[in-house]
Amino acid sequence: MTRDRRRLAELTGDLSAAGGVRLVTLADGVERGVRALEFRTGSGLAFDVLVDRCMDIGPAEHAGRSFGWRSPTGFRHPGLHENNDEDGLSWLRSFSGLIVTAGLDHTLFGGDVPADGYRYPPRESVRHGLHGRAGNLPARLTGYGERWDGERCVLWAEGEVRQAAVFAENLRLVRRIEADLGGNEIRLIDTVTNAGFEPAPHMYLYHINLGWPLLDEGARLEADIRETLWQSDSVAEQKADHLTFPGPVPGFVEQVYEHALVPRPDGLHRVAVVNERLGMRVAVEWRAEEFPYFFEWLNLRSGNYAVGLEPSTHHVSGDAAARRDGSMIWLGAQESRTYHTTFRVEAA
Repeated sequence: MTRDRRRLAELTGDLSAAGGVRLVTLADGVERGVRALEFRTGSGLAFDVLVDRCMDIGPAEHAGRSFGWRSPTGFRHPGLHENNDEDGLSWLRSFSGLIVTAGLDHTLFGGDVPADGYRYPPRESVRHGLHGRAGNLPARLTGYGERWDGERCVLWAEGEVRQAAVFAENLRLVRRIEADLGGNEIRLIDTVTNAGFEPAPHMYLYHINLGWPLLDEGARLEADIRETLWQSDSVAEQKADHLTFPGPVPGFVEQVYEHALVPRPDGLHRVAVVNERLGMRVAVEWRAEEFPYFFEWLNLRSGNYAVGLEPSTHHVSGDAAARRDGSMIWLGAQESRTYHTTFRVEAA
């Protein structure tokens, strides 16, 4: 496909013939009312940004071959979500897509943590559900479209997600997503700000979920693993290979690992899932200083078949442990942190 601006103008009166970004609203079932931005780069890369689901990326494919995981839940409207249902496990009823954001003040498993920093006596503690609230918060869409930068056309979208309560946290996520016309990469730039005036805890994690047909028997994980720091008990019980993946297994219990990765000379971590039979690799890169921890989620269960790549600000012990050992990130008044992540679809 030509990327020449003048030539494209000669060939078509509308850039959408080559690619672009389109705003639509899903209209049926549990997805009814969810706004989505359809990105098409023209190279075969297509993905949907779920505006009302934290601007996470739901379906994602290349040349008609899906790589973003599709679970049985669909992309459920956040109005159906109750954060504390099922002892905090209700997050699993909305768990689907290439990216599900975890945070902004809590990741990993739920529980009660002290709320004394908010200085409101009736609120003695905060109860968190699995992976926090962010993934089920709608965004305020601040802009989207196509922008020419010389001969380069950038497809983009930006929105703001607010997680706030009176006498509690006031956190703001500004998310920008970019892809080049004719390109095969997705760029994600997130800035999380404490918009309040009391120190706020901050934990952040991307649950990046890859599914069939990219994930299939014989597909493999590419990662420069220095050592595995922790693994779930199910690893010893089931002994499923987490580097070269088996096919679906009925009744499989998730296997989870915390791997220490070796940063590249450019300061990036890079992991990928490769399917040689398809000739397809999906790689994820992030800055090691921004996400120093990495988890692998292996879910081979039939009907839920997926592998998760999880860059994280914190180790697997979670919220309460981070407060005890001093590793919790406390954002001061109006303080921000920014995260840069890139997805690339490549030939295997």
